[in-house]
Amino acid sequence: MKVINVAIAGAGHSSRVFHVPFFKQDARFQIAKVFERTTNNAQLWLPEVETVRSFDALLSDEVDLVVITTPNQTHYEMVKSALLADKHVLVEKPLVASAAEALELEQLAKQQNVVLYVYQNRRWDSHIATAKEVLDKNLVGEVVDCEIRFDRYAKGKNAKVWKEAGDRGTGLVYDLGVHLIDQAVYLFGKPQAVFADIRYQHDEALVDDNFDLHLYYENGLKVALQASKYAREPSPTFVLHGKNGSYMKQASDSQEAHLSKGVLPIGNWNAEPETEWGVLHTEIDGEVIRKPYPNAQASYQNLLDDLYQVLTIGSEPIVKLAEVTLVLRIIEAAFESAHKGQKITL
Repeated sequence: MKVINVAIAGAGHSSRVFHVPFFKQDARFQIAKVFERTTNNAQLWLPEVETVRSFDALLSDEVDLVVITTPNQTHYEMVKSALLADKHVLVEKPLVASAAEALELEQLAKQQNVVLYVYQNRRWDSHIATAKEVLDKNLVGEVVDCEIRFDRYAKGKNAKVWKEAGDRGTGLVYDLGVHLIDQAVYLFGKPQAVFADIRYQHDEALVDDNFDLHLYYENGLKVALQASKYAREPSPTFVLHGKNGSYMKQASDSQEAHLSKGVLPIGNWNAEPETEWGVLHTEIDGEVIRKPYPNAQASYQNLLDDLYQVLTIGSEPIVKLAEVTLVLRIIEAAFESAHKGQKITL
């Protein structure tokens, strides 16, 4: 078994919750070092791992894979530096702030013959993995409408100052919107057009904190993607309507909540009770049924499994860079739509 030596840039929430727990319990990976400029957070959960004070120190000979979990504004330069050092890269979303920059980095990765993989883990949220199964099994017929939401309740601005400063590539669309758009692209492919309502609801907000994006497909399908920070009582997380029936899931995925509490991603760690499953209401062989529909077997570990296969045997990645670039093109079209108040054709 080939062991991948990993260096992690950043030791904040993303590193602690989404990356370190999976790398620590996976014998195929070994964390070699962590980059923090001034803090020593990683020593609390990785006491045996070296902490370095510069990003360049991560790019040493023994490192195979650089994991970038730092603020959005740093991604372009860090990814570029790592690729030029002949390192494979796993980078948090968004990869960068523009489709043009994404294409540039994709070409650089090809030129250097290394892997660039974007951490779109929420393709393996329970409602998305289950919806993929429902679609693959054609359980609701031809799909006509889909709604995906990511609601939170937060009166104040984000405690992470870099998220609120108004810099390029920040705001709710570049945060939660990247996930929702990627989920839509994963389930339905490239849309024909985009319409967006992007709002600033917090007092003196410098970045968007509410959005309603509509993606239109050539077969008449419309996908609505919505996120808010003023949703104390959230709406259903996922709704899928087809010509034969519907699949709806009220509860959001539980993985982040479990990981934040220190639950180790081992065994059946992210199983949700039947009360939190979605409901399938459809017609099968002439019989109308309405029942709880079991979640598909999936977790964020699936992304790491896929990445390992890409790194070791060169398999085709599930999260493709062409899709990452498409997501950024859709974001650019969304801001253009919100500015002009009209639908934008891709």
